[in-house]
Amino acid sequence: MSTPAPPFSGFPAGALSFYAELEEHNSRDWWLAHKDAYERDVHEPMLALLDGLEDEFGEARMFRPNRDVRFSADKSPYKTHQGALVGSGTVLGYYVQVSADGLRAGGGFRAASSAQTARFRAAVDAPASGLALEQVLQSLRRGRFEVLGERVKTAPRGYAADHPRIETLRHKELMVVRDFGAPDWLSTRRALTKVRDTWRSVRPLVEWLSQHVDSDAATT
Repeated sequence: MSTPAPPFSGFPAGALSFYAELEEHNSRDWWLAHKDAYERDVHEPMLALLDGLEDEFGEARMFRPNRDVRFSADKSPYKTHQGALVGSGTVLGYYVQVSADGLRAGGGFRAASSAQTARFRAAVDAPASGLALEQVLQSLRRGRFEVLGERVKTAPRGYAADHPRIETLRHKELMVVRDFGAPDWLSTRRALTKVRDTWRSVRPLVEWLSQHVDSDAATT
């Protein structure tokens, strides 16, 4: 019988210093020499955090620490943050990450296909669903969320430049995030409360995306 994981008690300072050093020494040799620190200060606390949120939000998937360098000019082998997602596949849902900069949480969708982007834009274009999304985004902006996601510079093909929701239509993908940095409470259980409250705020967006966009690919 396996031993239950200990409850989440915060991200130690070592999690941030691990990634600060990784940014300077992003190599396989350095990683292998410091893998114990990654497991202790990053991987295990993140698993405990996700376990504490699972009853309300569902099972999470942690992203691999290795970068896919096949099509990248940057050949550094490891990501400089640890992220995890709860939702549809690995491209739509609630997101959390820890890095040298501290804690980030939010949600949304990362475009996995042109078809997914097309569904998103069709729903933004439709009056009822489009207006509903704008109301959600306005509320999140008032809550100090930053709206992110790759966008085209002009109007996407098939949509007028003076469309009332043109700024949202320019998005190929859509995420909102809140950066907390590294406050004193990051090393305490309060960090779980902050992520939970953030995800509750993001829930209307995730539900809208789940209804109108959904996920049709799984990537890590």
